[in-house]
Amino acid sequence: MILRRGNPIRLSLAAAPLLLAGCLPPPPVAQTSDRVVAVRTVAVTAAEIQPTTLQPATVHPFYHSEVRPKASGFVSQLRVDIGDVVQAGQVLLQIDVPEMSKQREVIQARIKRLQADEKRAAAGVNLADAQVRSSQASLVEAESEMRRADASLAAAESEFQRTSDLVERGSLQDRMLDEVRKKRDSERAAKQSVASAIDSAKANVAVTEAQKVAAEADLEAARAETMIAERELEELDVMIDYTTVRAPIAGIVSERNVEPGDLVGKASDQASTRPLLVINQVDKLRVRIPVPETDAARVNPGDEVTLTFPSFAGEPPIKAAVTRRSGSLDPSTRTMIVEVELENTDGKLLPGMFGQASISLSGKVAANLLPARAIRFGEDDKAYVYVVGQDETVTVAAIETGLDDGQSIQVRSGLLPGQRVIDAHLKRFTDGQKVTVLTN
Repeated sequence: MILRRGNPIRLSLAAAPLLLAGCLPPPPVAQTSDRVVAVRTVAVTAAEIQPTTLQPATVHPFYHSEVRPKASGFVSQLRVDIGDVVQAGQVLLQIDVPEMSKQREVIQARIKRLQADEKRAAAGVNLADAQVRSSQASLVEAESEMRRADASLAAAESEFQRTSDLVERGSLQDRMLDEVRKKRDSERAAKQSVASAIDSAKANVAVTEAQKVAAEADLEAARAETMIAERELEELDVMIDYTTVRAPIAGIVSERNVEPGDLVGKASDQASTRPLLVINQVDKLRVRIPVPETDAARVNPGDEVTLTFPSFAGEPPIKAAVTRRSGSLDPSTRTMIVEVELENTDGKLLPGMFGQASISLSGKVAANLLPARAIRFGEDDKAYVYVVGQDETVTVAAIETGLDDGQSIQVRSGLLPGQRVIDAHLKRFTDGQKVTVLTN
């Protein structure tokens, strides 16, 4: 047996008189009657029941997207309206931002100038590289000249030594030694000149290499400037792309707060407080159910849910399963949100619809049960029954009800298993009134 929490059972039209007669509270003053009323009784039975919780349910779109502007400008085109079905990425509206187009032209011109600077810097690197190679060639030439000067000086020194020996032995005149000495000194001077040329060539190589490094640095700086300008252009293009507002999800346009020509974006405070458009995905829905603290711990994903909606009162309930649970209680309401996903390809259900959800709770519980027809409710909605004692005397007993499946109602307190109470009857009874219990 499956019971649910909720309001008492609603009887059929045929049983309405019984309900009308039984729902009135007993009169405060006992009335006596000479005629004994015949009644039928039912007993309180103990049974294990599958508890349910009956809670309000609200239909929500599967995704709810509020479209707001990123770019500031005037709306030049509005391509959708309320009720239109849109696809993800579809153009919804166009924002006119002419200043961004001008800014883009300025950045493009700056990029062209920077690219020219980059080419000039690259030419400077090539020139510096050529100068380095030229200075290095001059150094190589000077070093070669130094080797030739060394050879010439060595020959002159050798000739000077030989001539000096001959002069000392008297084989040659002194003037021959003077000539050889002058030649040696000339070769020494030539070597010093070549050494100076080598030093100059080395210095020139160092200068040209430094100039090449500077030229390469200038090229890198020019390339960096060009890259910065190109990134600025890309950033501007992204902002320009925002002027074309597209649908973030597929769904139905359920709200429109913009007109052609409206100023939107940061320049408009009004536009920043409300979304331009609202899109709801309704081919799939979320039904949200607030479950009270007393039942929240017993609801789990996969539990059976029965949904009913007043808009479809004549149709059978919708059977579904718990998809997810929030896992925490709202401090203000002490309820936990439970979600049920429903397919809605026919568009029958609409976001915002209100209904009731009966959730089967995990685990069975022992309960005392009475047929729903045997329980009366007073004007204060408090339940009571007519208990029939062994001496067939009536006692009006207040009870606390619990789970209700429409056929039977749980009796939380006020009765014990086996006690008998008057079944559905048109008459009201009072404490101490005698009745006759029918056996069939």
